[in-house]
Amino acid sequence: MNEFPAGDTVAAEGSPRRVALVTGMSGAGMSSALGVLEDLGYEAVDNLPLSLVPALLAQDDLSSRPIAVGIDCRTRGFTADRLLSELGELKSDAALSVGLLFLDCDDEVLQRRYTETRRRHPLAVDRPVADGIAADRNVVGPLRDQADLLIDSTALSIHDLRRQLEGHFAVGGAPGPFVQVTSFSFSRGLPRESDLVFDVRFLDNPYWNPDLRPLTGLDEAVQQAVAADRDFAEFFDRMTGLLSPLLPRYNHEGKSYLTIAIGCTGGRHRSVFVATRLGRWLEDQGYRVGLMHRDLPATS
Repeated sequence: MNEFPAGDTVAAEGSPRRVALVTGMSGAGMSSALGVLEDLGYEAVDNLPLSLVPALLAQDDLSSRPIAVGIDCRTRGFTADRLLSELGELKSDAALSVGLLFLDCDDEVLQRRYTETRRRHPLAVDRPVADGIAADRNVVGPLRDQADLLIDSTALSIHDLRRQLEGHFAVGGAPGPFVQVTSFSFSRGLPRESDLVFDVRFLDNPYWNPDLRPLTGLDEAVQQAVAADRDFAEFFDRMTGLLSPLLPRYNHEGKSYLTIAIGCTGGRHRSVFVATRLGRWLEDQGYRVGLMHRDLPATS
């Protein structure tokens, strides 16, 4: 997958205009993403027929603003082949900096979202929601592999989604990439968007201490216990020593967003503490940082 084209929200004189084509699974957060992009200064248009995209981009009164266009299974005349063809033509225009954003989500979570909101899936009509989701994935599936940026909203709150989009799209000339640090449980799988993964299961596990088991890595007692592991200090120094030369290289290559995932067995103690400590270190280095604990209950 390619990196989404970088750029500011206000185009400098003579610089390519930034265009984001937003697609993906219905219910995965496309409408929310367009709303965030609009807040960031984009001209956002949803469900625009593909044949009208060139005319929209040709409007002189919008020429100085970046634009985001939502195109999915609801769009008249939509097919993956047509969108990819249009994307290729737009990318051949030197006056434009075009990228394809794909919003994805697990089928089970999509079904739950539709059930909880009592919304009808646009492809389900009078059939079960699961049938609509399956048909949608079959239609948009080819676009997923061609996307410049993939965001999986399965475990994201609307606030997490906003932070990810801000990291990718509101770069505004800030130094270095936006770094998202995520703790997670290996038993629930790797975060799909991870660029770098660190396994901290070798550290002493507070879970086996009855007094620490109900706590999390956000609690001081757990933090002290993990930090007291004889190998923690050296590990953390080596991890940050690895990242120190890598992050400037990512920036040099134009990568505007980087996800670092820290995993342990349950995603509650060691990974949460190490991710929090790493996030603080990155902020001290001057990076913009987002912190998310994927498998930590919201009530913790």
